[in-house]
Formats: sequence, C-alpha cells, structure tokens
Amino acid sequence: MKKKALIIGGSGGLSGRLATMAQKEYEVWALTRGKRPLPAGVHPLTADRGDGNAFLDAIGSMQMKWDVVFDCICMNEDHARQDLEVISRFTNRLVVISTDSVYDPAHKRTPQTEEGLFIEETGVPAECSYAGNKRLMEHIFLDAFDHNACPMQTTIFRPGHIYGPGFLLGCFPEHSRQATLPQLIARGETLHLVGGGIYLTQPIFVDDLAQAMLDCVDKERTYNQIFCIGGPEAVENRRYYEIIGEILGTPVQIKEIPLTGYVEAHPEYAGHLCHRIYDLSKLKAAGVPLPATSLEEGLRRHLHSMDK
Repeated sequence: MKKKALIIGGSGGLSGRLATMAQKEYEVWALTRGKRPLPAGVHPLTADRGDGNAFLDAIGSMQMKWDVVFDCICMNEDHARQDLEVISRFTNRLVVISTDSVYDPAHKRTPQTEEGLFIEETGVPAECSYAGNKRLMEHIFLDAFDHNACPMQTTIFRPGHIYGPGFLLGCFPEHSRQATLPQLIARGETLHLVGGGIYLTQPIFVDDLAQAMLDCVDKERTYNQIFCIGGPEAVENRRYYEIIGEILGTPVQIKEIPLTGYVEAHPEYAGHLCHRIYDLSKLKAAGVPLPATSLEEGLRRHLHSMDK
C-alpha cells in the first residue's frame, strides 16, 4: 500500500510537478482553491487557506493521517501558525518552501550559507513585503525549533530562481519572468540587462527541487532544519539568456542598463541585483542528493514544454 501525501497547493509550477512526481511513492491529495486543474491522479481538496474554518474542515473531512505534508504556499506568519496548529493534527512530517529573498541582498555571502544577515536586521521596505513575510513565516518555525516546541519534524528550503515547465522564463531585470522572452530572443531583439547581467546566479530546475523535497522526507538530519538549495551550476545571469539563444539558434544581443541608481529607482529588484549562489554542503551532509540537472538541459526541457 502506498504512503499518503498532502500538498498545500498542487496546481502551481512547483507544486504541480511535485504532485506528479510524488505519485511514484505516494497516494497524493492537494488542497487548492479549485481554480486551476490538478495533475492527473491527484485527489482534490478545495478551500482557501485564508478561511481558517474551511481549511480545517477540508483537511479534517478526510479523517486521515498523512505520512508527509508539503506546504508550497506558506507565505506569512498566519500560514506558519496554521501549519503548526492545524496541519500538525494530521501528520508528523512537514516540508515547507521559503525563498532566498529572506537574506539582505546588500550583505549576501558568496556563496550564501544558511546563516547570514537577514532583511529584518536592516529593515524591510514595503517593496519587499514578499520577502519580509516569508522571513516572518520562518521565524514562527525557528521559534518552535529553538524551544523544542515544533509538533512536526519540519524541513524548510530556501530556493533562488526556479525554472522549468510551469514557470515563465527570465531570471534578471529587465527580462524577469517574461512570457514573450523566447520570441524576443528568436527574433534577434536586443535584451536589456542591468549591469549587463554580471551577477552570479544558481537556478534550480523545478524537478530537482521537487525531488529534493521528496528525498528529504526520511532524512533525520533534515528535521527541524533550513536549507539553501540551488542547481549544480553558478553562472552570470547573462549566460542564462545566452544558453536560451544557443538552444533557439539565435545569438543573444545584450545591452547594459547602468547599475548606478537602478536599485534606488527600482527597489523591487533589490533581491536580483546581487550574487545568488549557495553553499549546499549542509544539504549534502544531511544525506539529500544534490540537484544535478545542468542549466542547458533544464532550459532545453523548459523551452520544449512551451512548444506543446
């Protein structure tokens, strides 16, 4: 008999791939608002997690103990408390997705370890509310870890740029998550990259991240821990775009947008205008196989999925 997994989310880029891949080992349920289709074979649960009673009713209606719950949409303190107070009634194992944006971009290490200077230590501007809320979410779990009060064995991942089927292409301003990026490159149009795209990045292919989430479930050294995660290669952001051009058979033309004054004018991009590479030694030591999909292979598979 297969083990049982619940995904909070299940119809997004990461959660959808996770739901599909998890079915090799688990019978899978996914809780969503019911607005997008789920992958084949996934059992639907419908509720808006913003409605606490509906959230509890949807999960409790199954009268089930899941072997693991994956929370792909834990965005703030309320969601973290919801996991600790509600999800813990139905599982002993939780895996949560955070973000590398919790680090203060002006003081990131190269490569970045799990420890560092975080955004709340220098103030969280309104433009960074996504990152700020993610960090506040982490604090709820960290406080429970520190006081041995976490009711589940919990693992938190901090990915940087995720790419692959289900996501928009583009990792750097001003061509970040851009639906028409392949067409722009194929037509030979000039791309405008801040600083010429010189900052380092370590994108992770979506299947690799989903696999790491699955692989960590039975690894005791991942319990009540946070991990940085990225792909096997660190490259300049411009190289990401050049690889797309090579796959499409069109050399990429890049024009540099001056870096001076850009962050001040566009604070929403502060988290991109820094090196985003990670020390994965803690993850390796915990026994989780490291991501292995090359950037070229991952981008090729990403582009192929867009042709379907």
